[in-house]
Amino acid sequence: MPHPDKKPFGSAPDGTPIDLFILDNGRGVEARITNFGGIIVSLFAPDRHGGRRDILLGFGDARGFARNKPYFGALIGRCANRIAKARFVLDGRTYHLAANDGDNHLHGGIMGFDRVVWKARPVDEDGPALELKYRSKDGEEGYPGNLDVTVVYTVTPAGQLQIRYEAVTDQPTPVNLTSHAYFNLGDSPDILGHEIRLNAGFFLPVDAGLIPTGELRRVDGTPFDFRAPASIGGRLTADDKQLRLARGIDHTFVLDKRGGALATAAEVYDRASGRAMRVRTTEPGIQVYTGNFLDGTILGKGGRAYGPRAAICLEAQHFPDSPNQPQFPSAILRPGEVYRQTTVYEFTAA
Repeated sequence: MPHPDKKPFGSAPDGTPIDLFILDNGRGVEARITNFGGIIVSLFAPDRHGGRRDILLGFGDARGFARNKPYFGALIGRCANRIAKARFVLDGRTYHLAANDGDNHLHGGIMGFDRVVWKARPVDEDGPALELKYRSKDGEEGYPGNLDVTVVYTVTPAGQLQIRYEAVTDQPTPVNLTSHAYFNLGDSPDILGHEIRLNAGFFLPVDAGLIPTGELRRVDGTPFDFRAPASIGGRLTADDKQLRLARGIDHTFVLDKRGGALATAAEVYDRASGRAMRVRTTEPGIQVYTGNFLDGTILGKGGRAYGPRAAICLEAQHFPDSPNQPQFPSAILRPGEVYRQTTVYEFTAA
């Protein structure tokens, strides 16, 4: 299989040189990934006429990603999403984490996996592939144990971007990894016209701090029922307390699946371009985020101002605040175990 092309991509904030790796399947799908934060810098996919477009929000150079507050395209860890009050109890001991979202812990803390330089090397997979490795040391951002993480990105001949995660630890620790890519499948400055379908009969309501309340609420009769394809914009205008709390959708949907089998979680379609994306994952949930906190002050690729609803995130993961909510699927990894996750983004056009 062809190996990714590699070229310099400037420096990380600490001055460490970083690289950009180009994974091209030769059939219209191409991912450009940097070893700083494991960030997917660009992702090109064809429309119904064969025209390629970069469908991700982000920046054109390393300097932009150095101040990447929205986490554009980044790998997220040690724990994706929020942990209430930036603390949890594990095996009778309380651990205090970095509080970087008010009183809460968000996306791994101040120096999460999105802010570090990963060791990178090409590997042989079903298409051009890139392996990234990182050791998160005991005590990093308050987490216990040395955690060794491996992430493999592959662009397949079938037009898929596959992300495979593995991790091992020498002490019990929570682990919840994901990719924070912001997708806009069309040419519009927003995704209000995108249609989405979710294989989820329940979602997790949140409080004012966007922490799950612990309830698994049925989607029936709510704006969160996407079991049949529906326009995103049509749902965001509904008079619903959960939409008001999050300024839109920023919720975990509980997938209709059992165990760790790879299954379809979401499908997104843009009628204007014909681009469609299917998301399959082994995870129990998917966080759907409609770019609610983008306010037009961030200038991204080509100087474009990213405003509200400029993109949608579909982050396959365990449930937020899992270490504090024992009724949720456990996110605790123990010595001798292997954390494994696979998420696949598949692109077609019609």
